[in-house]
This record gives sequence, C-alpha cells and structure tokens, in this order.
Amino acid sequence: MKLSANLLQRQTQSLVMTARLRQSIQLLQMTHFEVNQFIAQEVEQNPLLEFPYNDDEAGGEAEDDRHAHQPEDAGSDDGYDNRAEALSSDWYDNGGSASTSRLNDELDANYTNVFPDDGAPQRLDAPELVNQWKSMPGSGEGADYDLDDFVAGQVSLRDHLAQQIPFVLPDMADRLIAQNFVDQLDDCGYLQADIVEAGERLGASLAQVERVLAILQGLDPPGVFARSLAECLTIQLMQKDRYDPAMQALVENLELLARRDFATLKRLCGVDEEDLLDMLGEIRQLNPKPGSGYEASVSEAITPDVVVRPASDGGWLVELNPDTLPRVLVNQSYFSRVTKTKDAEVQAFLSNCMQTANWLTRSLDQRANTIMKVSSEIVRQQDAFLLHGVDHLRPLNLKTVAEAIEMSESTVSRVTSNKYMLTPRGLFELKYFFTVSISAVAGGDSHSAEAVRHKIRALILQESAEAVLSDDDIVDMLRKGGVDLARRTVAKYREAMNIASSVQRRREKRALAKVAGF
Repeated sequence: MKLSANLLQRQTQSLVMTARLRQSIQLLQMTHFEVNQFIAQEVEQNPLLEFPYNDDEAGGEAEDDRHAHQPEDAGSDDGYDNRAEALSSDWYDNGGSASTSRLNDELDANYTNVFPDDGAPQRLDAPELVNQWKSMPGSGEGADYDLDDFVAGQVSLRDHLAQQIPFVLPDMADRLIAQNFVDQLDDCGYLQADIVEAGERLGASLAQVERVLAILQGLDPPGVFARSLAECLTIQLMQKDRYDPAMQALVENLELLARRDFATLKRLCGVDEEDLLDMLGEIRQLNPKPGSGYEASVSEAITPDVVVRPASDGGWLVELNPDTLPRVLVNQSYFSRVTKTKDAEVQAFLSNCMQTANWLTRSLDQRANTIMKVSSEIVRQQDAFLLHGVDHLRPLNLKTVAEAIEMSESTVSRVTSNKYMLTPRGLFELKYFFTVSISAVAGGDSHSAEAVRHKIRALILQESAEAVLSDDDIVDMLRKGGVDLARRTVAKYREAMNIASSVQRRREKRALAKVAGF
C-alpha cells in the first residue's frame, strides 16, 4: 500500500459555543435576582446601557422643573387667591370666638375648645405644618418615607445573650470565654465547639471553661448552649425541677422514643403506662430548638416569575410578572453624538459597546419569550390540576414540553430551574409540574407520582387507631382507585414523606388516644 499526502477540501457544519452564546444560555438559567445583578455589571461597564427612569420619579422631576422654570407671576390665580383668603378668614381669624359661634349655629355642633391651653392661644398655620413634615427624615421634596424605618429592629440570639452575660459573669476573662462560645452557636442555639480545644486556644483551664459553660446554660432561652438534643432537654427539665431518675432514663433513650418503643421505655424508666404518657406530655412541651425564635437573617419572600389567572372565556391567562422582568435601555442618541469623533480607537470601543448592548437586549427578550412559551405549555398540560387540585396532576416530562414548543429538552430544563409560577392553587416551582408516570389498572390513563403520594397521605390521615392501614392495605385501596402500584413503591413514597410504618403509627395513635382520655 502506497502512502501519500493529499490536500482535500471538505464542508461541514458544527455548533461553535461562543462567549455570547454561553452567556445567553446562562441568562436563561439565572433567577431574576441574578439577572438584575448581571445587568448592573453590564451597565457599569457599558456607557451605552442605562436603567429606565421610574415613571413616578420622572413625573416628580418634571413637575419640579416646571415649577422651577415658572415665573413668579405666572402661577397667580385671582380665584384661587380669593378662595384661600376666604378659608383663611374662616379658620384663622383672630376673632376666633365669633367664627366658632357662627360654625356652631350653621352646623348645629359645638366646636368650642374644651381643652384650652394654659398660656396664650397659639396658632399653627398649615405652611408651618408642612415645613415641619418636610423637615422629618425621608420626607423631602419628591421623596416618600419608608415604613421600614418605623418598625422596631429584631433582636438576634447573640444580642439577647450579650445583654445577659455581664450580669452573670463579672470577670473579664470569663466574659472572653463566653463571647467565644456565643460566636460558635448555630441558628438553633446549640454550641458547635469543643470545650477542650476552646480552653487551650484561650489559655484557660478545663475547669474554668466548664464553669463558664454551666453558667451560660442557665441563660434565657432555656436550653441554649446545649451540645446535643438530650442535653438541651435536660437543661430545660432541670430548670423546671422535673429531672428525676425516670425522666433521666427517658432522655437518655431518645432513640427508643423516636421508634415509638413504649414497652422498652416503660421497662427502662420503671414506670407504668399512665406515668409514661405524662412524661411524654412534658417532653412535648419542651423546645428542642431554643434559638429558633430569633431570626439570624431576614427571610425573603419568593417572587413568582409567571402569574396564572382565570380568563373570562374559561381558560387561563398566563403573564410574566412585571416585577421580575429586567429592564435596560440602549442610549441611541448618545451613541450617534459620540460616534462623530474622528478617533478610530473611540469608534471601535463604542461599536463594540453597541454590539454588546444589542446582544443583551435580544437575549433578555429571548429569555422572556422562552419562559412564556414553556409556562404556557405547562398550563395547557396541567389544566386539570389548576381546576381540581393535586389529585388531577398529570404525568409530564421535559420531552413532551420540548416537542410541543419545538425546543430542546436542555432549554426547557434550564427555563424550569429556579423559576416559580403563581397559580390559584398556590405558588409552585416549574419543576413541580414534571412528575413520573405511574401506570393505571386495566390500561387506563396513567397517574402522576405526586398525585399518588397525595392519595397515600390522604389515606393515612383518615385512618383510625383501631384500623391502621398497612402498606398492603394501601396497595389494595389504590388499585380500587385505578392506580397500579407495588408495595415496595408505597413504602418508598411513605418513607419519603416521613410517615412511620403501620406498627409505629398504631402505637402512637393508641398513646394519643389514652392521653386524650385522661
């Protein structure tokens, strides 16, 4: 075989992932908060991009400009001045008694001052009231006051503890150890620190560290600075003077309580069933997370990206939430003025900025249109869910939606990530509507996995202590309803919903029934 070098010409097609194409794909997956951050960075770098003015602010500035350029005599109106003078004569006349007497006669009411001042009567004119209001912070011309400024600040757990430490620890060395422990508290109030390591790092003895920790565990809220759930419950029981040997044995065997093994607990605690039920009632009244009442950070509400409302024709109206739509403008007039310069470097820079600005606006429009298409198709597929609830949630996958809107599955997956839809049934993530299909009995319509889980939960909630349903009973009841499901699948769904087995549920229901009977 003879080897030789040949020059061939071949034409192929390939998709090249440019930097802008990658950014467009990333924009599709971003949340509205991340998109606004990205736009803010682009506006800071690109002189041709700018945020649109708020209509209220623009209107206020225009009104201020109109008054600023208006001559003093231009705004005078004899009729208005006469009305103002008449009102002033009625309400701010020096002869106030005559005016009050006339109002009493005309309106058949008593407008006399029943709370006279000690000194001479003072008159506060309306302009003075306005000036006083304008002098308040945040109440300037064209500015609205923020109601959050009048809300009392929330006290964090660390601030609450810092107010108590000086009263129980007068020594500065002990306060230093206490502050180190406060800094290592989690949001639930548990101490996430090794006291031996803390003592070595601070140069304190183990006895001193343990003494400080014992004092800190007596602070409010009860159970704070505990290192485990058992210690947290022990601290609270000791403060209530209820930590007897029987309760100690119960706290030391919390894993048996989690398994509802009441027979073993009665034997270990040395009590009968009635005393055990009383002890369980006291345990339920304790707080396993003493620091949960103090918010470590401000919780933020989820803003929906899509809003679904009933339409007048019986269908559904799907709209993009205007509060989440990013807004950015391209300043064409500024570009036309600046490009008149003869500097080639400036023209090249501005040309690149204009291309970037046009790409950004097109990408944002394409992102909004894609979200709209995917959301509309989801609403069309899940119409029964919106009308009747989760029992009628249809099985749906990404391929079905992608084929309906003629897009790729990866694009649909990116759109549904971290996007939320507000419906008459509540607020749901877009991925919530994509569920696994479960076959039906006798070849009927398939069921959604989420709808089946809802049915299992409803069946368990309706059971009584005398007739607790086993997994096999649930399988039989589901088959009667047209759902073909294996017993192991029922057990998997039940465990995923944190529902105990039938044996544990029977023990718990009987115990609760006896507590209610007492």
